[in-house]
Amino acid sequence: MLDDRPAPPEAWHSHSGGECLRRLDSRPGGLTPHEVEARQRRHGPNSLPAKPPAGWIALGLRQFLNPLALLLLAAAAVSLALGEFPDAGFILLVLVVNAVVGALQEGRAERGAAALGGLVRQEATVLRADRRQRLDAAELVPGDIVVLEGGDLVPADIRLLEAERLTLDESLLTGESLPVEKTADAILPAALALGERTTLLHAGSLVQRGRAVGVVVATGLRMEIGQIARALERVESKAPLVLRLERFTRLIGAAVVGAVAALAAFGLILGLPPAEIFFVAVALAVSAIPEGLPIAVTVALAVAARRMARRNVIVRTLPMVEGLGACTVIASDKTGTLTENALTVQCLWLPDGSSVEAGRDEPPEPAIRLATAGALCNDAALGPGPGLNGDRSGATGDAVDVALLLLASRWRTAPSPGPEGARCGAIPYEPANRMAAVFTRRTEGVHATVKGAVEAVLPMCRGESGPILAASRALAEDGHRVLAIAEGRVEAPGGPEVLRGLTPLGLVALADPLRPEAAAAVRDARAAGVRVCMVTGDHPATALAIARRLGIADARTGVVHGDDLAASKGPEERRRLVADATVFARIEPLQKLLIVEALKANGDFVAVTGDGVNDAPALASAHIGVAMGRNGTDAARRAAGLILADDNFASIVAGIREGRIAYANIRKVVAFLMASSIAEIGVFFLSLAFGLPLPFFALQLLWLNLVTDTIQHMGLALEREEPGLLARGPRAPSERLFDRWMVAQTLLAGATMAVVCTFAYRGLLDAGHTVEASRNLVLLLMVCFQNVHVFNCRSEIHSAFGHSMRGNPWLLLAVLTSQAVHLGAMYTPGLRDLLGLAPVAPLEWMGVAGASLGLILVMETYKAVRRALGSR
Repeated sequence: MLDDRPAPPEAWHSHSGGECLRRLDSRPGGLTPHEVEARQRRHGPNSLPAKPPAGWIALGLRQFLNPLALLLLAAAAVSLALGEFPDAGFILLVLVVNAVVGALQEGRAERGAAALGGLVRQEATVLRADRRQRLDAAELVPGDIVVLEGGDLVPADIRLLEAERLTLDESLLTGESLPVEKTADAILPAALALGERTTLLHAGSLVQRGRAVGVVVATGLRMEIGQIARALERVESKAPLVLRLERFTRLIGAAVVGAVAALAAFGLILGLPPAEIFFVAVALAVSAIPEGLPIAVTVALAVAARRMARRNVIVRTLPMVEGLGACTVIASDKTGTLTENALTVQCLWLPDGSSVEAGRDEPPEPAIRLATAGALCNDAALGPGPGLNGDRSGATGDAVDVALLLLASRWRTAPSPGPEGARCGAIPYEPANRMAAVFTRRTEGVHATVKGAVEAVLPMCRGESGPILAASRALAEDGHRVLAIAEGRVEAPGGPEVLRGLTPLGLVALADPLRPEAAAAVRDARAAGVRVCMVTGDHPATALAIARRLGIADARTGVVHGDDLAASKGPEERRRLVADATVFARIEPLQKLLIVEALKANGDFVAVTGDGVNDAPALASAHIGVAMGRNGTDAARRAAGLILADDNFASIVAGIREGRIAYANIRKVVAFLMASSIAEIGVFFLSLAFGLPLPFFALQLLWLNLVTDTIQHMGLALEREEPGLLARGPRAPSERLFDRWMVAQTLLAGATMAVVCTFAYRGLLDAGHTVEASRNLVLLLMVCFQNVHVFNCRSEIHSAFGHSMRGNPWLLLAVLTSQAVHLGAMYTPGLRDLLGLAPVAPLEWMGVAGASLGLILVMETYKAVRRALGSR
């Protein structure tokens, strides 16, 4: 039976690392599969209970809490008081149907968002049975041995066994923003505050710098974060777009209520019965106000989010769906995003001026020494597969380190473990230093092995640097990533300051193949009006050569160097630097923030990619932060709004496409609903102005809203891409949703429907039809008009005849359902009497349907004029 009761916390910081291993029945090489399985059964998954989506009953009841539903409930109460039981029953039926539809829509959206959230997993590097592997953090159990590096989120409560220059951000738990230094060797008093337990790492903390190995001491609810889980709950805010639409709905609602109040006053002046005026006013307000718009928008965004997920773009918050479609600049990393992140060593340059190809079977001794040093100064690990064939399956660690280990494996030069050459210290790689070092004990003393950028390593070395710099430039201009490696004796392990007088062993030239689809994706982005910038830490010559192959740069393109940004004298100068730049080289992660801020200051809507802990500020600052899902750090994923499951630039372009489709669909829904509202209010005003009886009574209006708007606007939310969508370019960030073109479109469509319905109503009455028969035919005409107009709304510019129904069969199904339900009501005893409906002859139906098709002619003319004027 699963033991999920929180046990009294044990003071693991008061024991040595060895004692903690003994108490947990673990060992430095990790647990065996059998031990893991037994502990998973006992302790359960390493996760906190997630807040479940709202139940269907709660979702249904939520639909009655909006003002319009309360207005309908008031109308039902008045009906009951007046003894109008059929009217009250129908109003309640409309409320229930709307609640069911709304609950289904919201439920699908919530569960879809929860399913997408489940795609974002926290992973951890674990030692099990002496094998290093990458696992879902939920699989961790007490006793597991975990390896952590800069940028990792701590996946469980961990007692340190080893720590190298380790600092953490524990602000989520302690509220202290300053970094905390950690150590593995201390044995501390049991009664210590959380922030003073320097030998413990707690889940939710972020590794800012360094490297660590530790043993898991608590998982799930037994972690410190499990004790304060309620304080960690987050209430997700609504998408800005949804908030704008809700404000828009309230504004339109106020206008509609004002118009309805004026209509009611007009009716009372004309002597119409007050009770009839009241019910018609309530029904008209409910049917004319697009109260379903926020739900329709949420569904449109959720549909786009699911489509993005199929294209390997995971959406953490719905606003990012629409926002990505608006971006004007993408500032993209190179490695792993534009390239395959499969770095391989191409050749070695040796201090005697010779070059050795990495594929050579019998390399000279200096090349072996260089390859051995690269494998020694290394934090990667190869799985059981890699070997002479270069297979990197199962390998973990930085791509450069993996490439160096593969070279050493090929030449069988990997350093052998043992007392001679045992590691006694290290300087982990930091982007600001652009180097890493390992200290080992040898017979003659402490030995340092250093690898890093040529500019960072050469100042630590003795001898002439000119030939090395010249060779480095030549390799970089060929598109290689160049690494310098050096070694030598030092007094003792320490920081970069102890690295002096080293001997350069040579240069390593690496290459990372471009992703096959990257160049085409860059072309697609540029065709869509999006500027693509490459931001990399590579040498400027390397960056420029790769950018030209991708189509990001041409022969006239310059490079913005990280030193240029560092030397800039303020925001204005940085704005000029980035204004037209597309290649940024030797950029430190924190300088990305300067680039993003400068692009934003220039009026761009910026999407930026990142994978490291130091990328988090830029990801959070950008309009759209895009983190790497495969090789990115937990810190980057937490700061970003989008995650690339495949780390592929082409997926961003696919996301832009889906974002623009979502925004276009939202406009289509708005146009359809507003035209319907204008038509319904217009026909009442015109009828009263002509001295005609009210064209519909209250229940007929509610029915019209139920069988047209409720069904059909969801079909529009599922529209796919229309021709030329990407070619229109990104919309301006300040562009209004309800712009002058949409105002013109909705007014024209609504007025056309109102005028035709009013004159049809007048003509029927003049021809001797009864008021009831005339209302029956005009109501059918209004249903047909809205069935027709939904096809007009499939595009704001293109002809309704230019869209195949195969692209959106749901819309056709919605229209057929709407028409069938209304016709069915004409033949349903009881319902037809309640709604004042009656069957129509086939010729009458054809005449009504034919009249509604005139709306297509009107809107096609409008679209032709708009195309002639060159409007987007």
